[in-house]
Amino acid sequence: MNNSSNKMEVRIRTLICSLLTYFILLFYVISINVESIEAVLTSKSSDTTDGKSSWPSNNRQVASNFMSEKPYFEEGVSKNVTSIADDVAILKCRVKNKKNRTVSWMRKKDLHILTTNIYTYTGDQRFSVIHLPGSDDFDLRIEYTQPKDSGIYECQVNTEPKMNLAVHLQITADGRHRDKYVIPTKYDYKAPQAQIMGNTEIHVKKGSTISLACSVNIHAKSITWYHGDRIVDFDSSRGGISLETEKTESGTTSRLLLTRATVKDSGNYSCIPTSSIPASASVHVLNDEYPAHLTTNAAECITGNFVFMFILPIVELLFRPRLIHYVFSCIS
Repeated sequence: MNNSSNKMEVRIRTLICSLLTYFILLFYVISINVESIEAVLTSKSSDTTDGKSSWPSNNRQVASNFMSEKPYFEEGVSKNVTSIADDVAILKCRVKNKKNRTVSWMRKKDLHILTTNIYTYTGDQRFSVIHLPGSDDFDLRIEYTQPKDSGIYECQVNTEPKMNLAVHLQITADGRHRDKYVIPTKYDYKAPQAQIMGNTEIHVKKGSTISLACSVNIHAKSITWYHGDRIVDFDSSRGGISLETEKTESGTTSRLLLTRATVKDSGNYSCIPTSSIPASASVHVLNDEYPAHLTTNAAECITGNFVFMFILPIVELLFRPRLIHYVFSCIS
């Protein structure tokens, strides 16, 4: 009995010691956590009181956004971009935690929405979005930049309230780069040749619609239209200018439409696909009358028809009796 009672006492003492050790460790852990919480609260209070923070500002923003899972613009992106005319400008925008929200680019001077996600909503094909599937980047790409492209562009996310990142673009033109275009005279003979569909000499009346179509047998990245030596401005105060682009297995087709034609719309129009030889058409807008050479041609055509319709039957009637007499004399 003594041995069994001794063993029981030892077990009880061991259990008590284990419980005491467990409670001591638990108390120690709780005390450390309480001190940490008090330190965080004290730090937050000092931030509110003094307007200063012991955390770096970007770390606070990242931590806050991560916890709330709201979208935010990654810092470090350049908000001032400078490029030269006829070059390519890229405006960067990186959106974290985008999820199912929409990212758009807007031109501030006319509040024109240029792109939404990967889609382009402007007739000016110089604008496009660079976005790889799964990435956070929605960069705006502008080809053949012109001084008129200078200004503020906003990258926007459709949150409530709306988030926006303003990027200022400055296009400079030096002695080598201008806002005019000179069609080169030499090309790689292996390059694809663009073609104007239909007549290359077009006459339309004032107030009607000018329709030009150009095709090239490759999937051109972009097709740019020039009126004379300047890019066709789809956002000009003139209005009524639109562009349709169609890509098929055989290549790319671009259709330029100008409604309410005026005399100022006359001139040479060049279709310039990327990495291809351009094609041109000449447009003449007439003030309700036809040019002299067309009038002359029409008069000649009417005169010719008059000869065939009236003169030839008379000649036939005059000479037919003699022809019949000659035939009978030969038979007899």
